[in-house]
Amino acid sequence: MTLRVVGAGLGRTGTHSLKLAFEQLLGGPCYHMLEVLGRPDQAAAWSGAALGVEPDWATFLKDYVATVDWPAASFWPELMASAPGAVVVLSSRDSDAWWKSASETIFSVLDRGAPPDDPGAVAELAMIGNVLDRRFTSEWRDRDKAIAAYDAHNEAVRASVPPERLVEWRPGDGWAPLCAALDIDLPSDPFPHVNTTSEFRAMTGLDSGGEPVAQP
Repeated sequence: MTLRVVGAGLGRTGTHSLKLAFEQLLGGPCYHMLEVLGRPDQAAAWSGAALGVEPDWATFLKDYVATVDWPAASFWPELMASAPGAVVVLSSRDSDAWWKSASETIFSVLDRGAPPDDPGAVAELAMIGNVLDRRFTSEWRDRDKAIAAYDAHNEAVRASVPPERLVEWRPGDGWAPLCAALDIDLPSDPFPHVNTTSEFRAMTGLDSGGEPVAQP
């Protein structure tokens, strides 16, 4: 398959909804953090990339038509270069709203850690930590520094991606900007909206204080 979309938006900017949207629009799988879960080879590859040992991106993502979410979003320059025909979609939201969502979901899972008797989960969380530390900020627990890194990431995308390749999208924008960029007719189906903060916390056991629930 040919990668047609490089998602540059960080986690908690509607990326799970975008995954479903791109899979419907493009008729193929979209790479998202969910692709890593239960697949040690994927976690190892992204950890290696964060440490400077990158895969051949075109080969690594040959089965996908799009990428969204962490970890891929942190490697948008490399993915954009490896797929010169792809559009770059920067999903974003208000900085304070992003921090609230990220701190109550992704960052809370990282702080909780993984059960030591689950080596797969340990490797997955270690990979996420490596990507955040080296491609976002090592001070992601600090609200002001995390927001500064989030804003800097978005500005770097806007400054570096040619205007004709860049699509800015915010939750609530729906199908129109995506379909226009991809030259695809608007679907009649409602745009998918999934993975709210409350859904994420229930799925991962954060609200109950229990162990993570297996994710689809």
